[in-house]
Amino acid sequence: MREVLQLLGDGRFHSGEALGALLGVSRAAVWKRLEQLEALGLEIHRVRGRGYRLASPISFLDQGVIASECLQAGWHAQVFESLDSTNAQALRQLAANADAPLLILAERQESGRGRRGRSWVSPFGENLYFSLGLRVEGAGFSLEGLSLSVGLAVLRSLQELGLNGVGMKWPNDLLVSGRKIAGVLLELSGDPSGTCQVVIGIGINVNMLPRSEVQIDQPWTSMRELCGHIVDRTDLALVLGRWLRHYLERHEREGFQGLQEEWESCHLWQEKEVSLIAGPQRIDGVVLGVDRQGALRLRVAGQERQFSGGELSLRLRDDS
Repeated sequence: MREVLQLLGDGRFHSGEALGALLGVSRAAVWKRLEQLEALGLEIHRVRGRGYRLASPISFLDQGVIASECLQAGWHAQVFESLDSTNAQALRQLAANADAPLLILAERQESGRGRRGRSWVSPFGENLYFSLGLRVEGAGFSLEGLSLSVGLAVLRSLQELGLNGVGMKWPNDLLVSGRKIAGVLLELSGDPSGTCQVVIGIGINVNMLPRSEVQIDQPWTSMRELCGHIVDRTDLALVLGRWLRHYLERHEREGFQGLQEEWESCHLWQEKEVSLIAGPQRIDGVVLGVDRQGALRLRVAGQERQFSGGELSLRLRDDS
């Protein structure tokens, strides 16, 4: 199946005869492989006299290049065709005593997940599904504000690849012109005060374009839509890895307090009127920033209050 994808990945037409000859299989076998691709959610155009092509070119993850660079940095990297979730795979392998840091990437997620139990739409070969598994000692590595530090790594990666106007939304989203382009999901197992496993999950909308079968419950955009061209997903993975190493080292050395000012300078909703949703409760206030642990600072009825937690949702007020 990978061979067919590599041939069709250029977005051009290839005849059934040519595909069969290149793969050393019959036309019937080519048909079966094309059906397998469609089962992955890929759209294939068929035109009599011209052959077959993917509706859109694909930028594949290059496992050899990624593994080589990660090895030089002391990371162990694996690239999968399809997984339930890269975060889930990283947690499973850490629980089975896999070496860490462990980077898990996939071309597709069947059950990708975001914060607050939301699903993360994960079509084959279009976006970046990136999970870094770590083993950390609670006494030597602060988990407070870690997701915000990771968000800075994602932001700098997008900027390095030419994306302008991207900023942070507390706690874990990155937006461009009010539309979501990336998110961070941290998951832990073990004892946070002792030895625990931390998985840093990062999802970036790379080459996905709006179409009827893509159902996302909030405004979103992608690098391709904003830049006007296909983005090399391997390059993005490598750039993200470098920035992530940089910010993880700073976070370990300085804690989030060393990155607090930088994060606030990138926060799109500073001084904005917002509503904080916590279950059935709604709290209206004005964003003052974040504290040294990454908690949100709001001015509520003239008083400053701090909020943190994985089940909180922040929204702009209608009149803001």
